[in-house]
Amino acid sequence: MPVLDAETPAVADAVAACAAAAKKAAPALAAAPDHAVDGALAAMATRLTDSSATVLEANEADVAAAREAGMSTGLLDRLRITEDRLATMAEALRLLADAPHPVRSVELGELPGGLRLIERRRPVGVIGANYEARPNVTVDVASQLVKSRNAGVLRTGSAALRSATELLRSVIAPALSDVDIDPDAVQLVPSADRAAAGALVTLPDAVPLVILRGSGDSTRELSRLAAQHGVRTLAHADGGGVLFVDVAADLDLAVDIVRRSLDRLGVCNRLNLLLLHQDCYERVLPAVLGVLSDLGVEASLPPHSHAVGYEWALDDEREATVTVLPVRDAADAARVANEETSGLAAAIVTANEATAEAFMAAYAGTGVFWNAPTRLLDGFRMLGVPETGINIDKVPGPRGPVTYPDLCLRQYAVLPG
Repeated sequence: MPVLDAETPAVADAVAACAAAAKKAAPALAAAPDHAVDGALAAMATRLTDSSATVLEANEADVAAAREAGMSTGLLDRLRITEDRLATMAEALRLLADAPHPVRSVELGELPGGLRLIERRRPVGVIGANYEARPNVTVDVASQLVKSRNAGVLRTGSAALRSATELLRSVIAPALSDVDIDPDAVQLVPSADRAAAGALVTLPDAVPLVILRGSGDSTRELSRLAAQHGVRTLAHADGGGVLFVDVAADLDLAVDIVRRSLDRLGVCNRLNLLLLHQDCYERVLPAVLGVLSDLGVEASLPPHSHAVGYEWALDDEREATVTVLPVRDAADAARVANEETSGLAAAIVTANEATAEAFMAAYAGTGVFWNAPTRLLDGFRMLGVPETGINIDKVPGPRGPVTYPDLCLRQYAVLPG
């Protein structure tokens, strides 16, 4: 697949062509039997392993170019595919292939006149996805779309375009062909131009829903543009996990959770804001600083020159940073997490059940954890399948890790009794 030059004025036409091809292929995918869909996913896993050399070679070229361009360590980590990560991707595909298909028709009851009311679940048709330079997301999103029987148009950042292109060419498209599903059902926009992201959210007739992942400002801007054109979005714009260490916390457990919360720095559900109960602040802080130092992470201590909820994972220069703040109690911790952060996830470490229950009742975010790290807010870790993203909207609809059962439309059918 050729990569369009960033100066090419035909970027919008290229996106529209991808959308048209996906829309044409969508009905066949929607009608595909369960065994064909699962066979395609299993074939992706096999081909991912068989094509590992070419996939890793393309990824290394992406990593080398990004390093030359000055990409930060954390972002390079997100961009890189290793043998272990490739094996994890293949295992996720196998698990998804074995996962049950959602019930497509549910009897709701009877209506007057002897009529039956049925709720049906139908594919959206074509779903777009714009995501950051993380090659594994190409496979995650494509597989979720196939499992939900939706065609897709994918657009990734320029840094990962070689990797994504190779994954589509060597893994996704041939796996669909293996089971006689039109490979055009999954499209990758062949452009490194950022204008392609804008074009993707302006095609309501072809791509009525777009999944948006990436930095907060750019994703919010795309959401606004999409709304102007009548395109719905599932946006993952902001992240940043919160951890509150209560006065009744086990110190060793708290330190362990801090460590496990920072195994990767360039992900949204990592520890971003550490809240310490004021009554144990002086006692706990040295242990916290010690584990952060061991991990090569800096503590931003009060007084802060930045917003309390500033998301370090999006800061190319200081992503290896955690904000530390003393709070009065669990209620104050929940208030800070609700008012000062994105609302992605918050955790409490405490041996006091009443305190834990109060904190969890007060926190209104997407995920809440007791004596566990916010890193667990992940489709694969929690639900056993990849995710298309983590939705933190405060409206009805899929919230938290969005997976294949969420990517459908509800339809009511009234039938004779």
